[in-house]
Amino acid sequence: MSEQTRSPVSFPINVARLPKKGMEVVIEADGAQREALAAAHELRTVERFTAKLEVHSWKKGGVRVAGHVRADIVQDCIVTLDPVAETVDEEVSALLLPENSKLMVPKRSAEGEILLDAEGDDAPEPFTGDTIDVGQLAEEFFALGINPYPRKAGVAVEAAADGQEDEKRGPLYEKLQALKKKP
Repeated sequence: MSEQTRSPVSFPINVARLPKKGMEVVIEADGAQREALAAAHELRTVERFTAKLEVHSWKKGGVRVAGHVRADIVQDCIVTLDPVAETVDEEVSALLLPENSKLMVPKRSAEGEILLDAEGDDAPEPFTGDTIDVGQLAEEFFALGINPYPRKAGVAVEAAADGQEDEKRGPLYEKLQALKKKP
């Protein structure tokens, strides 16, 4: 996991003190945390944010995190700018290894090329120190579940008819058209 600004739903876990049978982490964002999430992800509001995660030791010093992130959000319609309510429901699955772990070394072919399997599991993510932030991980999966182009029900973008000029074309468009006409 990368070092970034602290997540509004930060939940650090000391990997060295992780119980052998793992632990369950439940994150219920309060009002201030939901406001911070909305601001960070350019949403109108985050009505609810819940992460239920299972954190287990994995191989030598690694951690496996699995669970779900669920949130109710309101964002702007890309056509009308009216509010659009949506639900984010993302499965969380991640493997984390200490950055100096020998397991982080990628597999190589006989020629020395790094082998990647597009259909295989994602490679483990490195972490520094003895603490991971499962709240930040949950926020990353939350961000992946946000619809980048929300539309209000029944709203469509109307395409300009062939041959019609768009009234809102700016000066750059005019310059490009002039360049096209030059021999």
